[in-house]
Amino acid sequence: MKLAKPNPRLLLFFWLFIALSFSEIVNAQGVETGNPSPLKFPTPTGIANQLFYLQRDPNTNTIICELNVDNDGVPHKNEPIKVYWLRYGNKGEREELNYIQRKFAYGIQTKAIGDDEYELRFVSHKKLPMYLMKSADDKKYHVYVTVNNKKIQLDRIFLRIEGGSFWLPNVKYVELKGTNTANKAKITERIKV
Repeated sequence: MKLAKPNPRLLLFFWLFIALSFSEIVNAQGVETGNPSPLKFPTPTGIANQLFYLQRDPNTNTIICELNVDNDGVPHKNEPIKVYWLRYGNKGEREELNYIQRKFAYGIQTKAIGDDEYELRFVSHKKLPMYLMKSADDKKYHVYVTVNNKKIQLDRIFLRIEGGSFWLPNVKYVELKGTNTANKAKITERIKV
């Protein structure tokens, strides 16, 4: 039995159809284009004193960094920021960081540097100082970071992780999103780690 030679136009059409169908399936699943992560990350809402949040591969669980204030709206001197999980993989439940996460990964060290102003550093990456202070514009507290000579009012941090281990994840880059304080424009800056 001899097989017929395939029609090249038909083959081209077939492969084009497969490629377009695959593209539609991927887009229907909500994969963000331009972001190499296969996950669609939710945006936390309804947190009154949220300063910024942190997301990372390999799941959508989110670290919330929230202003910790007293009844007068003044940050607690010993702990001006509360850090905890929103477990989106588990119905969005709030969960405190465990000891290892607090001491070696997502905990934040704070140091008072002035009147209700604090220097903040993640325990896992102390090279990048952040600053908690009141904005002259809206009179609210925000976290600021300077990257590539740009002062950013921070909204989100994203860690792109590709492999590694629990103790030594392979962090490809850190992406910082927020508002450029110089011109009030939205900005995204990446730092290779």
